[in-house]
Amino acid sequence: MADTIMTATTDKMKKAEEALQRQLGQIRAGRANASLLDRITVNYYGAPTPINQLASIAIPEARVIMITPFDKTTLKEIEKAIMASDIGLNPANDGTVIRLVIPQLTEERRKELAKEVKKEAETAKVAVRNARRDAMDDYKKQQKNGDITEDDLRNAEKDVQTLTDKNIEKIDAIVAEKEKELLEV
Repeated sequence: MADTIMTATTDKMKKAEEALQRQLGQIRAGRANASLLDRITVNYYGAPTPINQLASIAIPEARVIMITPFDKTTLKEIEKAIMASDIGLNPANDGTVIRLVIPQLTEERRKELAKEVKKEAETAKVAVRNARRDAMDDYKKQQKNGDITEDDLRNAEKDVQTLTDKNIEKIDAIVAEKEKELLEV
């Protein structure tokens, strides 16, 4: 039973880290990144379809995303979906491909984005701490019910705290990498 608690806690913490990486992938850092388009769906024959299922996405230059539709008739729909999205980029359509040019970030905007990154990191850390609290509560219930001894409880709490510390360190490393990416000129 104790192992299932640890497994569930590990899964919750891993999901918090993955969610953070997804969120940070959405933050534009002044260079092209295909994950900017992940949330955008195109109305394709009445069904909302992700762009990456309708076109190949390439990054020919550091600040350019090139979208080449598999079916040329979807070009206008993809362009409309990008314009309607919240990514703030204007697509350039040349009849066969769509190019998205990522503008250079201003110093002020870089600092704003760094603050946003810190906010996302704090959300992830809170999720990790909540997973730790839930695990500790579960272990305490088991000890109260007589399923585990006091020594087992102390060992389990130590293991959960070690796992929590490792995950917080991973989150800090991910955030430091993103901040470095944002703040380097």
